[in-house]
Amino acid sequence: MDQFHTNILELLREDSRRSPAVIATMLGAEEEAVKQAIKDLEDDHVIVKYSAVVNWDKVDENKVTALIEVQITPERGRGFDAIAERIYLYPEVKSVYLMSGGYDLLVEVEGKSLMEVAAFVSNKLSPIESVLSTKTHFILKKYKQDGVIFEDHEDDHRLMISP
Repeated sequence: MDQFHTNILELLREDSRRSPAVIATMLGAEEEAVKQAIKDLEDDHVIVKYSAVVNWDKVDENKVTALIEVQITPERGRGFDAIAERIYLYPEVKSVYLMSGGYDLLVEVEGKSLMEVAAFVSNKLSPIESVLSTKTHFILKKYKQDGVIFEDHEDDHRLMISP
């Protein structure tokens, strides 16, 4: 992939609402070239989806997010892929990552309550034959996601004191 396409991806990652005209201006390129590059990236499934980063703590929506470390036994011939696919097909699962280190998969799950996430782990995830163990970590607060800081910083309006 050339630098032009990479630059477009970076600009869209920062703000997916940027129009091809704005991107063209920012890159000093022709708008039609940017439109074609974006279409090519979408057709090649490099750009898979456009989405918004939402601070759910500011919405009345009750959501519980958990990160689950999963140790598994890989399947002969398919390795970790078959088990990962079985897990990511559940609607509660938002992300699945193959990891190095003390566990094999990191699974991000969303539910309406702690009990709903716990039920997912005990009734759906743990009974999978290849799953050896799980360790669940509930997210208590998100400070930053996808490069976006969620904290509102208040300006310090105190007067400076000098000796």
